[in-house]
Amino acid sequence: MSMRTSAPGVRPLRILQVSASETGGGAASVAGSLTRGYRNSGCLVWQAVGRKTSDDPNVFVIPEDDGAFYRVTGYLALQRQLQEMASRSPGRGWGLLGRSLRLATRPRALLDQWRGREDFEFPGTYRVLDLLPARPDLVHCHNLHGGYFDLRALPWLSRQVPTMLTLHDAWPLSGHCAHSFDCDRWKTGCGECPDLSIDPAIRRDATAHNWARKRSIYAQSRLYVATPCQWLLDKVERSMLAPAIEQARVIPNGVDLSVFRPADKGSTRAALGISPDAAVLLVTTGHRGGMWRDHQTLRSAIGSIVARSGRPDTCVLVLGDDAAVRTLRLRGAAGTDVRSVGYQASPMAVARYFQAADVYLHAARADTFPNVILEALACGTSVVATAVGGIPEQIRSAPVDAVRDNALTRLEAATGILVPAGDAGAFADGVLALLAHSEARCLIARNAANDARERFDSTRQTDSYLAWYRTIIDDWNLHAVSASEGAPARASGESRVAVDRGNSIVSHEHV
Repeated sequence: MSMRTSAPGVRPLRILQVSASETGGGAASVAGSLTRGYRNSGCLVWQAVGRKTSDDPNVFVIPEDDGAFYRVTGYLALQRQLQEMASRSPGRGWGLLGRSLRLATRPRALLDQWRGREDFEFPGTYRVLDLLPARPDLVHCHNLHGGYFDLRALPWLSRQVPTMLTLHDAWPLSGHCAHSFDCDRWKTGCGECPDLSIDPAIRRDATAHNWARKRSIYAQSRLYVATPCQWLLDKVERSMLAPAIEQARVIPNGVDLSVFRPADKGSTRAALGISPDAAVLLVTTGHRGGMWRDHQTLRSAIGSIVARSGRPDTCVLVLGDDAAVRTLRLRGAAGTDVRSVGYQASPMAVARYFQAADVYLHAARADTFPNVILEALACGTSVVATAVGGIPEQIRSAPVDAVRDNALTRLEAATGILVPAGDAGAFADGVLALLAHSEARCLIARNAANDARERFDSTRQTDSYLAWYRTIIDDWNLHAVSASEGAPARASGESRVAVDRGNSIVSHEHV
């Protein structure tokens, strides 16, 4: 049960979350889960979004602009209608039409896009606090890229109210990309970018300008920063964001364990029309096919698995929309029985496919802390994944030889198998070992479900944030009092980074 946030007679916390949308995957999913958890704990919670996809009256769209010209001409009403149509009918082009209309009416934004500069032309961001019926005690920002938020508003916002930023990728640290792969230019100023096509893509190399502008914005801000994994926090501490940080903590993402939980495999497969004796592999495609996913390694690994297993009953289930499935290009590979089950909006439907699978396969070129792996673990599904980003913090890896030998004493803590990035052979070896040794696979699956209950419960995530919010509000108020009395609460350029590792907090100084 979630903790209560206030004693009798104490006003509940008022929280504003900022995200690109209130529904969907990735960062939007995390923001939505936290909103539900906060409300269950008695908090008053609003969301300010770039694109509204629900009928929730406490979700407000951040206006692109509040200028009289845009209101009088009906531009804002038209953009809201296009956003609603894009939400109801994704893939129909309404979102593209809305973006094109915006660029046609905003020559500066169009010029920035042509130059390769990141688009921050969203002056309505400065109205975000005016959208609400009451002033929030804290603003919690999630992904701020995605064409809806003016990053230049952070210094102003962090002076008005305690402001937290949860990083779901590394875009705040770079000149344009959400993941830098092997490039280290984000540490020193970017420029001469090796790949402008990495999401969010830009037309020309203005990465040095973008990086310097972000550094200037952060230098004027006071932020409380959270990351879902230590891997990303380590990057934050080496980045131009570090001097802006008052405190930072690692708070792992969580999943709803009432939905994502183990279930009887036989009855689940019967309900889905899957043979009880089949070797069932599950694959997810990621958003729009997921440029962070390693489709080539996955295709090669699955071909090897089918060829080497000698099992004609191998079935590969693919969760994702049609466009993403086409990007993956698995259908018919090596004679595999590939079943595209489409995009599943219902978490219960997603959970059923995890519960029906023997192994979940997650091949990635880059990733932060994918919720889909947590969902698989919570369902008691064995996972084979590439060891990139924060994934090694999600999975306690089993030695493949221990699985092959059915050496259960060596698997007492294992929750899956990690393999090197791009190594299709090692990926296939891990999957084949799990398929061939059901006792070891079942032990790992039980370990995974138990570990998810201990570390990745969404209630635990919610409670960790709420407990920290109170500390943040007190710290921010103390700083405000000190500033009003003329005594700086901290030296110029210094930040306090408090890293939450389990129950302990380790403080670092950056000067």
